Amino acid sequence: MTDPRGFLSIPRRPVPPRPVEERLGDWQEVYAGQALLPLVSEQARRCMDCGIPFCHSGCPLGNLIPEWNAYASRGDWRAAAERLHATNNFPEFTGRLCPAPCEDACVLAINADPVTIKNVEQTIADEAWERGYAPPQPPQRLSGKTVAVIGSGPAGLAAAQQLTRTGHTVVVYEREDRPGGLLRYGIPEFKMAKRHLDRRIEQMREEGTKFRTGVDVGGELDAAELRRRHDALIVAVGATEQRELPVPGRELDGIHQAMDYLTYANRVQEGDYAVPPVSAEGRHAVIVGGGDTASDCLGTVLRQGALSAVQLDINPEPAETRPDAQPWPVTHPKVYRISHAHAEARGREGMDPRLFSSATLQFEGDASGRVRALCLTEVEPAARSPLPGTERVLPADLVLIALGFSGPEQGSGLMEQLGLTVDERGNFARDGAFAALPARPPRRSRPSGRDASAGRGSPTGEEYDRAGGLGRATGQTPADGVFIAGDAGRGQSLVVWAIAEGRAAAAAADRYLTGATVLPAPIAPRDRPLVA
Repeated sequence: MTDPRGFLSIPRRPVPPRPVEERLGDWQEVYAGQALLPLVSEQARRCMDCGIPFCHSGCPLGNLIPEWNAYASRGDWRAAAERLHATNNFPEFTGRLCPAPCEDACVLAINADPVTIKNVEQTIADEAWERGYAPPQPPQRLSGKTVAVIGSGPAGLAAAQQLTRTGHTVVVYEREDRPGGLLRYGIPEFKMAKRHLDRRIEQMREEGTKFRTGVDVGGELDAAELRRRHDALIVAVGATEQRELPVPGRELDGIHQAMDYLTYANRVQEGDYAVPPVSAEGRHAVIVGGGDTASDCLGTVLRQGALSAVQLDINPEPAETRPDAQPWPVTHPKVYRISHAHAEARGREGMDPRLFSSATLQFEGDASGRVRALCLTEVEPAARSPLPGTERVLPADLVLIALGFSGPEQGSGLMEQLGLTVDERGNFARDGAFAALPARPPRRSRPSGRDASAGRGSPTGEEYDRAGGLGRATGQTPADGVFIAGDAGRGQSLVVWAIAEGRAAAAAADRYLTGATVLPAPIAPRDRPLVA
């Protein structure tokens, strides 16, 4: 324990964001320039180093939270960074983007305020880069095996880095003009500056990972041909099929999918456009959806100068505290939360921009065919059926549909060319039972560099056999040597799950290629967070 009375004598103090009016005037990160030290070291002292660290169960990566909390509390950033990177390839991503289910699983969360784990994680990662504790880790020698990774989001990048560091030659194929996937074009600059992504990609290049951008695998490049050119292939294309809103008036101009809108805004920050093709400036913006993407759209329309901004959420307003039906520590509770974008909108308008238990009935347009209003209704919480007499009209000349994603993009060619199938949820199917894979041979030494990626809490070696052998953790598909990682097989999820997926897929591919692996596999394909 860092301090036997730390959590009793030190109150929870999250790192404060920049003032609302200041950050609405630029695109810098919400915490840009904020002093993290010594506040974070003091907050790390609240960690109890519990006998059973339930924060581990809240994190699919199995992060060694009490260990790096202890090092951070003493200012030992080198040791803290080593323990943090032992289970997480990209902690500077998760420290900014993850909603921190580990904090909801903290023992203190039973009846008090949890440790500010997310702030500590981000600080350790940033200090590691600042102090030179995150050097490239190229392998000592190569295995002679090649792996293609399709997709450069967090799952694809994690799989590629793990396999490169263990000695395989890895090529990442990305159809966009820059690597990063949704980290690049889906996450706003104010949420995560792209310099963090660029820095990691440069590290991976120095380790030996090759990137091929502007290549549409399944389109211009046949995926089956790509598989024949490599010893294994990992499909990490994400769940990019956007859900639609099939209501009257959907065809009107001014109604856009959220991800298209966010991509335009991010391309402005990359220097591709002087002004975005779709902007909220001078418009009444309505965002349909209640998730993180909707919140990202809200923060973006505010920075673009929207006249007003409203967010529609079909779900009822959550309770302020954890409901009894969502027990600690195994569930991430659905409680009333305020994102930075919500705070920005509320600070300007004086009220929460969200309308809960609300659904869209139709859109109304003008004579030129452009949307001018959105008709909505309140809904009954359980059945989500309209409540008569609650209809109202909102002014809307920009509507953003942020209803999430239903699975991998349809018609990409990957499924047909690789012989993939889909499961009942529309994701690419994967299971070790699809193929009769060889038994695990005796353990042998491996050509690898310094492995800072294998950590406690992640199965390796004989632990695979005790967990049920190859069938549990491969992510194998009906196509020999083809593995699915990330949202393409899981469905839309969190960045921390994507990284865990990439690490597990890398372990499976390594074992397929060599017969054994020392790489950790923190999750199995069918693992899911428990929800109430």
